[in-house]
Amino acid sequence: MANALRGLSKCGVAGFLPQVFSRHGPRTLPHLVCQKRNNSTSSKIKVDLDPSTGVAVMWMQSPPVNSLNLDLLTEFTTTLEKLEMDKSCRGVIITSSLPKIFSAGLDILEMYQTSPEHCGEFWKAVQELWLNLYGSKLTTIAAINGSSPAGGCLLSISCDYRVMADNPRYSIGLNETLLGIVAPYWFKDTMVNTVGHRTTELALALGKLYSAPEALKIGLVDELVPEDQVVNTAAQTMGKWLAINEPARQATKAMMRKPTIDKLLSNREADVHNFVSFITQASVQKSLGMYLKMLKSRKG
Repeated sequence: MANALRGLSKCGVAGFLPQVFSRHGPRTLPHLVCQKRNNSTSSKIKVDLDPSTGVAVMWMQSPPVNSLNLDLLTEFTTTLEKLEMDKSCRGVIITSSLPKIFSAGLDILEMYQTSPEHCGEFWKAVQELWLNLYGSKLTTIAAINGSSPAGGCLLSISCDYRVMADNPRYSIGLNETLLGIVAPYWFKDTMVNTVGHRTTELALALGKLYSAPEALKIGLVDELVPEDQVVNTAAQTMGKWLAINEPARQATKAMMRKPTIDKLLSNREADVHNFVSFITQASVQKSLGMYLKMLKSRKG
């Protein structure tokens, strides 16, 4: 019960860049086959890497809802860094091993009634994850097999491409304002780069969560497919990306994303300070506490 409530309490709070360079010459990948030859399992992330295709699948497996606590953030970043250094890996598919949920977002309990020092450590981990994922030299595809609010949405839009399950019950978006929280500027910038300024302004102001069909319509996701085909479709799409000349593709990605990345890199300490100052305010803590009580009453 306590773990389940902790997982639900991690729904929908804030959510996340190095450089992009070449490693291999171009080669084609028809699709990701189910031969997973290099498996590694850790507590919250499982990786299936097929060296013959160069594609890894990262499975988030932190029940009940893949909430982004400090442990998961750290493990995610470490895993991605290891794949970056693996010369046999060219692309990563990010998905969830849990049904109906991709990630419920940042863990509220990492920010509620904790010390300023802990909040700062937590926020640095959020920054580090986004810096690595948004700027990864690897091709990254989100295989969104369920709902993806707040930090889960940030994970998704930090990837190069998004495939989502075609289910109107699943939602995605940055809904921080509903919790009395303001999405940081780099969350905002990532969404602006995905769907444009006006759509982002409305979405952030209203804390809007889009259904899967709505998300496709505004370009928040790129493709909807049946739920049982999300990972396979992501693998087939990966083949198209990896068929492109790799140095050209990586340089293009760097060109498009570098201004957004540099903006945070030059202001990381100030961003941490601003976050800690904001999140520890009595009024914000009160809003988080009310939200936790609401979740508890729903659970009860």
